[in-house]
Amino acid sequence: QVQLAESGGGLVQSGGSLRLSCASSVSIGSIYIMGWYRQAPEKQRELVATITVNGYTNYRDSVKGRFTISRDVAKKTLYLDMTTLTPEDTAVYYCSIPAQNVWGQGTQVTVSS
Repeated sequence: QVQLAESGGGLVQSGGSLRLSCASSVSIGSIYIMGWYRQAPEKQRELVATITVNGYTNYRDSVKGRFTISRDVAKKTLYLDMTTLTPEDTAVYYCSIPAQNVWGQGTQVTVSS
């Protein structure tokens, strides 16, 4: 069974940057879509970004131009580079293989104003 483990979260000031990593227990080279999601307190989980096996990416409007999703197949790792962070980005961030309903445990990102 695939296991995903996120890391890289933390506390950052508004305008700062973070890089989230998601290590997979198995090869990700043939996984059609992987994604990052987030859930803020008292809000529903929402899609942040996805990347396909062909490298096509998709982002929610509020993070376009600020966040970049990427993957390193050799390292079996998915990344989310986040820049120009705002307090509205504060949430627990999860990586996922949606088609297999596989989720990591999440990593907390807190942006202070």
